[in-house]
Amino acid sequence: MKLIFAGTPQVAVPSLEELLRAGFTVCAVLTREDAPVGRKKVLTPSPVAAAAERLGIPVIKGNRIDVRVIDLIASYTPDVAAIVAYGGIVPGKALDLPIHGWVNLHFSLLPSWRGAAPVQHALMSGDDITGASTFLLEEGLDTGPVFGSVTETVLPTDTSGVLLERLSHSGAVLLAQTLDAIGQGRAHPVTQQGAVSLAPKLTLEDGRIRWQEPAVAVRRRINGVTPEPGAWTLLDGERVKLGPVTPRPEITELRPGAVETSGRRVVVGTGSGAVELGLIQPSGRRMMDAADWIRGAANQELIFT
Repeated sequence: MKLIFAGTPQVAVPSLEELLRAGFTVCAVLTREDAPVGRKKVLTPSPVAAAAERLGIPVIKGNRIDVRVIDLIASYTPDVAAIVAYGGIVPGKALDLPIHGWVNLHFSLLPSWRGAAPVQHALMSGDDITGASTFLLEEGLDTGPVFGSVTETVLPTDTSGVLLERLSHSGAVLLAQTLDAIGQGRAHPVTQQGAVSLAPKLTLEDGRIRWQEPAVAVRRRINGVTPEPGAWTLLDGERVKLGPVTPRPEITELRPGAVETSGRRVVVGTGSGAVELGLIQPSGRRMMDAADWIRGAANQELIFT
């Protein structure tokens, strides 16, 4: 089958590469336009655009699937379109272009966590199992019938970045298998069943740590927002970024947000027990080990808010 591949971030690249390995003809790639990156705001192609150029595949760039993009897609007469984290809505006029429609790889077990940030919300909610699903795209938000799914155990140390990396590879195989089944006429999508939960895009405020929450909830929030939008708290009115933490339930005397040393550990009180800090980035400084940071703040009362 000839297919169009739509995707933008790094987590979509394994799917593009897997489809090529599986023998599919990727006639073009649709991705978002070059975006400013780094402190110097250098316009940079998306990871999918860079991969497509490396692989010699024509690239269509557009932040919206407008008339221009629709005409370009139509010119390739694709049999099917595969979409992985493209970052834009596929309008009704584009949905009918491929013979077999658009097949979306979504990083959750639908209908759980429909939306832009499924892995982040799964971690923040404390899910033990998550996964990836392929489904037939329709105009509703991740509502289409499901072709198949793979599951993934959530580890206590998983951040959204780490878990997405694993899912990007297992999901890529699932996507190739789904498209192969469609090409052979063996695919039979099933209407989604079960409780629906939504996973909207996270904001900067979602990354703010609530020290009054139990230690396990603090850890889940930090894991869920790492690396984006990032976990943070305030110290003397200035924003401080934090890396993943480890619960220390045996330490119970600290009030929420209070920072102390315990042996060689730097611990912070929560609503139940404490957590041990790993990495910390004070305002205007680099990310560093919490033990190095605390030495520079000796004899100060430290309270995160």
